[in-house]
Amino acid sequence: MFHHVVSWIVETVSLWGYKGIVVLMFLESSFFPFPSEVVVPPAGYLAAQGEMSLDLVIAAGIAGSLLGACFNYWLAVKWGRPLFERYGRYVLISQTSLDRSEQFFARHGHISTFVGRLLPGIRQYISLPAGLARMNLALFAVFTALGAGIWVLILALTGYFVGNNQELIGQYLHQIIFAVVLTCVLLVVGYVVVYKRSSVGRKKKEL
Repeated sequence: MFHHVVSWIVETVSLWGYKGIVVLMFLESSFFPFPSEVVVPPAGYLAAQGEMSLDLVIAAGIAGSLLGACFNYWLAVKWGRPLFERYGRYVLISQTSLDRSEQFFARHGHISTFVGRLLPGIRQYISLPAGLARMNLALFAVFTALGAGIWVLILALTGYFVGNNQELIGQYLHQIIFAVVLTCVLLVVGYVVVYKRSSVGRKKKEL
């Protein structure tokens, strides 16, 4: 079944070209359960065969990811907060919680968005709390593109060098994901340390 799905994706990307990558990555980056792991590597494989440009594959993947993330962001801005303000008390979400979320993303939205785009199971949904908190759209777009860009680059290069062997791609990606998650943990720890030190420095100057 999965093999047939992957074959269909390769055929779709080959037929639709870069527009197909944008559409499929838009779906993956929004709330549709469509894994990027079966979209970009086949396109990277086609690039290795000379049927596509690797640079344009990566650009199309980033564009689709950004469009899908902005779609989720827009949904959260349009309906998220009004919905929670009206019904949040039934799921223990108060106005105070919403205000704190907004303050958090105002201060840490850039690192949260960047790291979130790299983590499995989170990358598709990090746009929702960002939109709910009305994070600065320009910052959201920049750090979404950076995080998505790294992930798309990894997937494209995996397909380019490994080929269309999904089992082998899965083995490599399992190791890569572990390394990415570990890097994200270290990045967050480093960010927290630097942020706390800078906060202490600002308080000393105020005194």
